[in-house]
Amino acid sequence: MNAIELVGQYLPMLLPGLWVSLQLLAMLVIIGTPLAFILASAQRSRYRTLRGLAIVFVEIARGMPSLILLYLVYFGLPTAGINLEAYWAAVIALSLNYAGYVSQTIKAGLESIPQGQFEAADSLALGRWTQLKYVILPQSFKIITPPLLSWIIVYFQTTSVGFAIAVPEMMSVAYSVAAANFQYLTMFLLSGLIYAVISIPGSQAVSWLENRTKPSH
Repeated sequence: MNAIELVGQYLPMLLPGLWVSLQLLAMLVIIGTPLAFILASAQRSRYRTLRGLAIVFVEIARGMPSLILLYLVYFGLPTAGINLEAYWAAVIALSLNYAGYVSQTIKAGLESIPQGQFEAADSLALGRWTQLKYVILPQSFKIITPPLLSWIIVYFQTTSVGFAIAVPEMMSVAYSVAAANFQYLTMFLLSGLIYAVISIPGSQAVSWLENRTKPSH
């Protein structure tokens, strides 16, 4: 059987797993991005306790490998009486991990705004959230967007850790099919190619967008 025939035979088997991977990615972005904004804002808070708690959370979320965080959520929470399905355990664990990294990207974007903008907002007696919504975020959006999209691509690949707790994402499906017909090399190569076919053009698009949003000199 040649390569084209192998792809034609096994690719359709991977598509349901790819769909689950994309669903998992969408959920972690929907949950993790607002959390990242909250953490970024909290790290810049005037209240020391809130700022300290946010920094501790971010450092733990960033410092802990996503696989260990996944195990803690899936296997650790049941000891506290909280039982989650594998899919939702993966969503929560990866959302926390993603939020920790993305919060630093957002924080850097917020801090790139000239101090004069904050002073002007203060002179108008705008509240912190009003400043963030109408003054800061619109200006920092162009700065934040390219690295945010890069993190989304990274976490598309990271969804493969769901395999460790039997989330039926693409790697789990690939392993199940390979175990049934011993085509391990074929299935894992094909899975890797699918990740690459999606990730590489995505990365190129992010680079193009980043160049477009760079300020001209």
